[in-house]
Amino acid sequence: MTAPIKRERLSFADPRVFLPFCLVALIWGSTWLVIKDQISFVPPSWTIAYRFMIASAAMLVLLAFRREKLRITKAGLPIMAIVGVTQFVMNFHFVYRAEMTLTSGIVALFFALIMIPNSILAWFVLRDTVSKGFVAGSAIAIVGVGLLLVHEYDMAGAREGVMLGVILAILATFSASVANVTQATDRAHAQPFLPLLTFSMMLGTAINVVLALVLDGPPVWDPRPEYGFGLLYLGVVGSVITFPLYFTLIRNMGAGRAAYIGVATPILAMLLSTLFEGYNWTALTVGGSLLALVGLVLALKARS
Repeated sequence: MTAPIKRERLSFADPRVFLPFCLVALIWGSTWLVIKDQISFVPPSWTIAYRFMIASAAMLVLLAFRREKLRITKAGLPIMAIVGVTQFVMNFHFVYRAEMTLTSGIVALFFALIMIPNSILAWFVLRDTVSKGFVAGSAIAIVGVGLLLVHEYDMAGAREGVMLGVILAILATFSASVANVTQATDRAHAQPFLPLLTFSMMLGTAINVVLALVLDGPPVWDPRPEYGFGLLYLGVVGSVITFPLYFTLIRNMGAGRAAYIGVATPILAMLLSTLFEGYNWTALTVGGSLLALVGLVLALKARS
C-alpha cells in the first residue's frame, strides 16, 4: 500500500499556477477550432491516431532533451493504463465524434462542467473536502456556462444526431475527469511525471491505431496543408506542451480547481471564434461569460 504523500497546495496567485493556467487555457481555447477543421473525409479514429503518434514522438524528444529515463515502477502500471485509456483514447474518440454533430462551442462548454465530476471523484477517491465558497463559485460558473450552452444550442438547431453528440460530449467529460483525478492520487505522485505521461500517451496511441484499423480499415490522409499543420499543432502544442502543464496544475492545485481551465477555455474559444468565425455575441452570451468568470474568481479564491 502506497504511503500518503504530504504536498503543498499552491494558490492561484503563485506564478507556478497562474502562468501555466493562462497558457493552457489559451492553447486549448484555440484547439477547438483546429479539431473542427480536422473533421473531414479522414475518419476520426485515424486523425486521433496521427495526432498521438506525433505527440508520443515529441514526448520522447522532450524526455531526451531533459535527460530523463523512460521508466516507471510496477506500481505505476495501473496509473499508466487508466490515464492512457481514459485520457488519450476514450476522451478524444468521444470528443471528435461529438463534434461531427455539435458545434465546437457546445462541446467546449461541456468541458467547462468537468469541475463537477472532478470534485465528486476527488472527494470519493482522495477524500478532498470542498468549501462553501468553492460550491458557490461553481454554482455561479455553471449558471453562466448554462446560458452560453443555451445560446450555442439555439445556434446549432435541433438537427439529427444532436442528442447523440450531447451524450458523447458528456462521456468525453467523464473520461477526462477520471484521468484528472487519477493523476492527483498519491500513487501517481510517486511516479516520475514525464515518463508516466509518455508511457500513458504511447499506450493510448497503440490502442488508437488498433481501433482505427478495426473500425475504419487502412490509413486515410487528407492532402490539405491545413490538415497536416493542424495535426502538428494539436500533437505538439495542444498535447506535448499542455498536458504536462495541466497535469502539473492538477498536482499543485487539486483536481477540482484545475478543472476551472474548462471554464476559461470555452470563453477563450468563443473570443477566437469571434475573430476567425464571426461569432455573434448577444446579451445572453455576454451575461453568461461574465457569470462564468465571476464564478471562476470566487471558486479560485475559496480554499478547498
